Amino acid sequence: MSHCHTLIATLRALRLRMTPQREMIVEALAHSGSHMTAEEILEIVRRRARSVNIATVYRTLDLLVEHGLATRTDLGEGRVVYATVRHGPHIHLVCRGCGHVQEADASLLRSLTEALRERYHFSCDAGHLALYGLCEACEQKEPTSN
Repeated sequence: MSHCHTLIATLRALRLRMTPQREMIVEALAHSGSHMTAEEILEIVRRRARSVNIATVYRTLDLLVEHGLATRTDLGEGRVVYATVRHGPHIHLVCRGCGHVQEADASLLRSLTEALRERYHFSCDAGHLALYGLCEACEQKEPTSN
């Protein structure tokens, strides 16, 4: 069974209504293999069904996120991207200077998540995270303050 069909079967098993519009939205996200904005998903779905609107896309994405089938990551400045959980855990390094986004291995956060659990009894879901800072090029452009 393909990843797309697995997601749809999971939603049906949860007894959630699977409309043709929802199926198209799930297919668009699952077949992309990467992060997508709601608007990018809408563009793909509208090639098949002009009547689908952005609210339907957001409701379906919220449903996927709510049931742990997709992730939502805020990259700042109104850029929110979604991916299925199959995309795997990682960190988005977002440059606040130029907006460049680079992916980093989520295992780098292991010591932080362990410390949070030990000290604060808090189980952190750091599988898909955005961290903001400056890339090397922008850091070199910024004036140093002493």
